[in-house]
Amino acid sequence: MKKKIVFVVTVPMTINFFLKDQIIALSELYDVTVITNAKSASELGQVAPMVKFIPIDIHREIAPWSDLKALWALFLCFRRNKYDSVHSVTPKAGLLSMVSAFLAGVPVRIHMFTGQVWATRQGVSRLILKIMDKIIAWSASTILVDSASQRTFLIQEGVVSINHSLVIAKGSICGVNLQRFCLNKKTRKEMRAKIGLDDRSIGVLFLGRLKKDKGIIDLAQAFSLLEKRFPDVHLVIVGPDEDNLQGDVKQILSGCGLRLHFIAQTNEPENYMMACDIFCLPSYREGFGSVIIEAAACGIPAIGSRIYGVTDAIDENETGLLFEPGDVTELANTLVTLLKDPERRQELGKNALSRVQLDFSREYVTQELLKLYKSKLKV
Repeated sequence: MKKKIVFVVTVPMTINFFLKDQIIALSELYDVTVITNAKSASELGQVAPMVKFIPIDIHREIAPWSDLKALWALFLCFRRNKYDSVHSVTPKAGLLSMVSAFLAGVPVRIHMFTGQVWATRQGVSRLILKIMDKIIAWSASTILVDSASQRTFLIQEGVVSINHSLVIAKGSICGVNLQRFCLNKKTRKEMRAKIGLDDRSIGVLFLGRLKKDKGIIDLAQAFSLLEKRFPDVHLVIVGPDEDNLQGDVKQILSGCGLRLHFIAQTNEPENYMMACDIFCLPSYREGFGSVIIEAAACGIPAIGSRIYGVTDAIDENETGLLFEPGDVTELANTLVTLLKDPERRQELGKNALSRVQLDFSREYVTQELLKLYKSKLKV
């Protein structure tokens, strides 16, 4: 009889975007179930035919009554189905599933940390959120962390211990799909025309949620310092405007005209990576910075803030450049370094591609996770 694993996530998107390949691989060896806040198994996409599906309402925000009901539902589910392992990703799913799995006596309880919301918070909110992560770590039997520098941070903060935590492969939650994220010259030409970039244009790309802690305002201010010096440079911003920052960015860059491009959302981020020449992530908080290695797979060098997670995704001066978070002047100067030197951009891009192929392919990360499960479940 196959041993039984259950994955618990807050929303199906986590399965579809990050865990699909791992779950498909694990389903060949184990009986896999997915628990998430969804109406039907069809929301699980390609993994749906390979797993069992149990809907439980798990909300991202703190909601005491709903959280207690979800905790009880998870406890009953774990006791009834006698799972050999519970694997959670995302904070709320981790808190509820690790505590309920511990109480239900599930022997292997794995949670993955992918960044800490409280890392940039102050006061009571930081304390509460940090305590929640400590409870997750205490309840789990194994903590996975998606970057080495994040693990060091968590150890220093007293959230996890050295013996209790590990990083799969060289980091990242799932690695990069190198068949999807790659350089296609035809796609690059078509996307540049669609965006409005000609042969002389240099595209600087930000791709992610438009939030203050992603540093998007810093990027706009840095770009404003150099946009007159470099008339062929375009700023391409792709992602949902969660903090209503687009108006602020437009005001800061009012002189850019048609060289500022907003794309609200895309299901094909790789196309914008192929079209641009520099990727920029000026974030204040990242667990790993997966978009950086996805851009690297398209041959694009990156500029990122010197914070945990990003320092794992960028090998400084080899695959990209780093600057101090929040330092707009240094960010502008770092951009200038690459804008003035096309040969350096190409060299860093080639190095970035080689590093991703060696250390961060999805196949490699998936195989390393399989090794972990085989050791934990003795298969």
